[in-house]
Amino acid sequence: MGKKDFFKIKMLHIITGLNTGGAEMMLYKLLSSMDRAAFEAGVVSLMDIGAVGNKIQELGIPVQALGMRRSMPSPLDILRLFYWLRENPPHCIQTWMYHADLIGGLTAKLAGGIPVVWGIRHGNLDPQSSKRRTIWTTRVCARLSRWLPARIICCSEASRQVHTEMGYTASKMVVIPNGFDLAAFKPDPSARAAVRKELGIPGEALLIGQVGRFDPQKDHRNFIDAAARLHSCRHDIHFLLCGDRITQDNKDLSEWIKSAGISSCCHLLGRRNDIPRLTASLDIASSSSYSEGSPNVIGEAMACGIPCVVTDAGDSALLVGETGKVVPPRNPRALAEAWRKLIEMGPEGRNQLGLAARHRVEEHFNLPLIVTRYEAIYEEIMGHMR
Repeated sequence: MGKKDFFKIKMLHIITGLNTGGAEMMLYKLLSSMDRAAFEAGVVSLMDIGAVGNKIQELGIPVQALGMRRSMPSPLDILRLFYWLRENPPHCIQTWMYHADLIGGLTAKLAGGIPVVWGIRHGNLDPQSSKRRTIWTTRVCARLSRWLPARIICCSEASRQVHTEMGYTASKMVVIPNGFDLAAFKPDPSARAAVRKELGIPGEALLIGQVGRFDPQKDHRNFIDAAARLHSCRHDIHFLLCGDRITQDNKDLSEWIKSAGISSCCHLLGRRNDIPRLTASLDIASSSSYSEGSPNVIGEAMACGIPCVVTDAGDSALLVGETGKVVPPRNPRALAEAWRKLIEMGPEGRNQLGLAARHRVEEHFNLPLIVTRYEAIYEEIMGHMR
């Protein structure tokens, strides 16, 4: 009999928050695919339960929320987490994002030395767009990384390199990229016509899209400026943007679009629950970020068989490989030119790139492969503890 036949690992995941984001969705995907016969899971959000927390609860996994404020964690909330861990201690804790790494790690140590795996999701920490509190937290974590976590999981090679340079303990770090559900994200020929009908654009219109919340690091201004350049010579191209705060009510975004002269062909859809359908409807998927870890939305587009144009941020280039185009960040001219090259390939050329992209995900980033790597880390830690 193997160890899974007589020892079930009780895992607790502690995450800063559970609204939509890359870390939150990777946690959801991990929990949806982990071996329930070998692992028992629970989740604690330092803030609220959020949209992703509701999805996790639908899996039958308990989710608790401490209700911390973004401004400053309350000592009473941390004490409550301490009591939760003392009353119902897990075998191992996985934390997600910096504040959870710090608070979860220290609390687990005080609650009896529960082994902790940290989760790092950032590709870099730009002082202009990262909060001072976040930068302070990473510096503290770097100092504590020698003795607090058992292992540190980075979502990208870029994350590992950046945090090693910051002083994180390199010997504890391992890279596990995001995984993608090939059953949920797949080619869908019917999505093309349906989404164009919804947008009120011609069925044959070329559609370039980007999925992602409105955030400085996502650099939507770069996307808009590139779209304006392409629109100046190709009035038949349409652009689709969706994610949190991607709406007409966003004054900055709306003004950029108006100034760029693309109001008639740029569609803002806000937060959506049909991302697989929208992604599969695209001709080209894009990422205009100047900072990334390993972008979920690009892997999802690749799984849908959509060729991608990405900026060289984080592990975006490593993810795409030879199946798309990579351009420098903050360079709308280069972004527009890469779009143009894919357009000139024609439908058949783009289709071949898309097939290669899906195959790349199958080979290297298929969700079951990634989940197995997480499980192996947890089993390794428990093996050392017994």
